[in-house]
Amino acid sequence: MPARPALLYVTDLAYPARGRRYGDEDVFLSSRLRADFDIALCHPRDARALMDRFDAVVVRNSGPVLHYQEEYDAFRDAAAARGTRVYNPLTGRADMAGKQYLLDLSAAGHPVIPTVDRPEDLGRLPEADAYVVKPKAGADSIGLRLVSPGRLPDLAYDGILVQPRVDFRYEVSFVFVDDAFQYALHAPDPTRRWELRPYEPTRADLAFARRFIDWNTLDHGVQRVDACRAPDGNLLLVELEDLNPYLSLDLVAEPVRDTFVAALTASLHRFLGAPAVRTDAGGATGAVPG
Repeated sequence: MPARPALLYVTDLAYPARGRRYGDEDVFLSSRLRADFDIALCHPRDARALMDRFDAVVVRNSGPVLHYQEEYDAFRDAAAARGTRVYNPLTGRADMAGKQYLLDLSAAGHPVIPTVDRPEDLGRLPEADAYVVKPKAGADSIGLRLVSPGRLPDLAYDGILVQPRVDFRYEVSFVFVDDAFQYALHAPDPTRRWELRPYEPTRADLAFARRFIDWNTLDHGVQRVDACRAPDGNLLLVELEDLNPYLSLDLVAEPVRDTFVAALTASLHRFLGAPAVRTDAGGATGAVPG
């Protein structure tokens, strides 16, 4: 009987996420994946030391890498050097690589909340009663603050982004596995980001979300497109999460959850392809992801 693929499932089960239960989601999801794979769960700080024993590393609810930046950088470097399969692949162009993509997409005219990072570009932002300032390397609203228009020239423009505060109607998230849409959730109350309800997207909504999935060019992986409904009715990108998006699986109907698990399982099988060759710690593990 052929050996089952072995996955190292990276999660911080104890991370105190506001409005989300990381541990519950990963216990559920890893238990379902166990039908097709041998799985071991580990903390993100331990991934580099353990990854050579597995056919692939699956990064899930591992928390903001700011809390373990040195270990994460070492993990990425080692995975690239050894050809370790990492899911999502470490070639993502969005949050996985920081917030630069918001600047690039904004400058290219994509439907994104206008974003600048230099004082000489402030004129490209629309007038607003307040502006959002956040670090380029931020996550989970860490370091985010609101400033008045008069304070913008006095900011230290070193590793920060500036955006107008948008009085949006609601936020909505679209979840994809590879390039296939799975489900959408929205937060009807803008002040309660994680009080989500199922959302039935229109064709225009899906076309909006898919343009960013296509832009990111990840052949495999789970991505979440976060957007807000602006006062004019259009959607604007807030974030493209391609590293470890929380999925809110407890809020979708059981058939939707089952379909997602089936899609993720099939994606992982495609990602693995032929069984990877295991080696001793420190050795190469086979093909580069993708």
